[in-house]
Amino acid sequence: MAILEYIVGLGPSVMLPVIIFLFGLLVKASPSTAFRSGLIVGIGFVGINLVIGLLVNSLGPAAKDMVNNLGVDLNIIDVGWPATSAISFGSTVGALAIPIGLAVNMVMLFFGLTKTLNVDLWNLWHVAFTGALVSILTGSLAMGIVTAFVHTIIILVLADLTAKHVQDYYGYPNISFPHGTSTPYYLIALPMNKLFDAIPGVRNIKADPDTIQKRLGVFGEPMVLGLILGAFIGVLAGWNVQEVLLLGVQMAAVMLLLPRVTAILMEGLMPISEAAGDLVKKRFPNRDLYIGMDSALAVGQPAVIASTLLLIPIVLGIAAFLPGNRVLPFADLVTIPFIICLMVPVFRGNVFRTVVTGGVAIGLGLLIATYISPIFTTAAMNAGFEFPQGTNQISSLVDGAVPTTAIMVFASKLGYVGLLGIGLIFLVVAFYQKKKTAKLEAERKEEYSA
Repeated sequence: MAILEYIVGLGPSVMLPVIIFLFGLLVKASPSTAFRSGLIVGIGFVGINLVIGLLVNSLGPAAKDMVNNLGVDLNIIDVGWPATSAISFGSTVGALAIPIGLAVNMVMLFFGLTKTLNVDLWNLWHVAFTGALVSILTGSLAMGIVTAFVHTIIILVLADLTAKHVQDYYGYPNISFPHGTSTPYYLIALPMNKLFDAIPGVRNIKADPDTIQKRLGVFGEPMVLGLILGAFIGVLAGWNVQEVLLLGVQMAAVMLLLPRVTAILMEGLMPISEAAGDLVKKRFPNRDLYIGMDSALAVGQPAVIASTLLLIPIVLGIAAFLPGNRVLPFADLVTIPFIICLMVPVFRGNVFRTVVTGGVAIGLGLLIATYISPIFTTAAMNAGFEFPQGTNQISSLVDGAVPTTAIMVFASKLGYVGLLGIGLIFLVVAFYQKKKTAKLEAERKEEYSA
């Protein structure tokens, strides 16, 4: 446990370079290439965190002031993902999350039930979170551990299903996002996209960044959109002109800088990705390998940030008027990009569809976060979490409002049968995908032979 706590304490900016270096050696890249790639990935992640830090530090106070201006009176506080991850890794299940994640990943890779090799070990706190909740709810550590196993399977299967969207839309070859927050919302985006396509008039609304820029000219450029939307949020927060303009420029900077620092990280990943692809093709001619990364690589895309800035005031409005909700969105308002980043590729960057679906998904999520708040609060107490002054109950959008949290909690009410049943469903999906891929490969070979 001490070793695991030390590794987790290094954080992704240190963990990832080490993991990428070791993985590079494993896939037969030269030591110099592996070292350089690992270091560049670490630098890229530092850059991403710096820009996301700018986003958080700029929007956080604005969100707080917006809450005060709206006079929203809700008694469950959203403490944000940093607190949630600390609570998760502070649980008994949390100490086992990384070994469980690695074990499940290796077994599924061996049997060809996933193409994703998850190197984003730090984000296995999402698995620890649901495991901790179920362990408290059922009073059984074993149930919590089973939950962590099943949740890992779900994340890997969803990472494979979303990989094509990640690679086609974001342009990241051989990359997938086994991210506990982002991948589940893909399951909401798919039916919503079909619904949009079925509604006359709505299906013709084009609101992707390219279309917006063509129609609005310079005002449609991502950084100018950031300026406008950032200033709009500043006005809603009741700030003075200087503060409004500063927030606008900061959001413009986020829109411009995030894609560029992400490109640095991808520069480091590409040689390792190519080496892994070559090795897999030699050893397993009919199989692909995806490197599982943090979905932070996607949050800087213009459609993601633009949708986020529009969603922040909308989510606060939903929270204020949604019957049954008691959660006050606060710390995690600025993590909305992680919630919607795998919706955006499904909608091909359509900001309208993303905002509507994001509002629906987060609205449902607030009800989930309200429901699990008592268990969440108990987990926080067990981990020694220091509650904000005057706060008795806490929850979060990440991961308190995520669909998989509801799936795991409700499945656990049926005992092992419920949890293992969910795991079996996703394994069947994985097996179906494996067969489908094999069939496509066989058809390609026949066409090539002919």
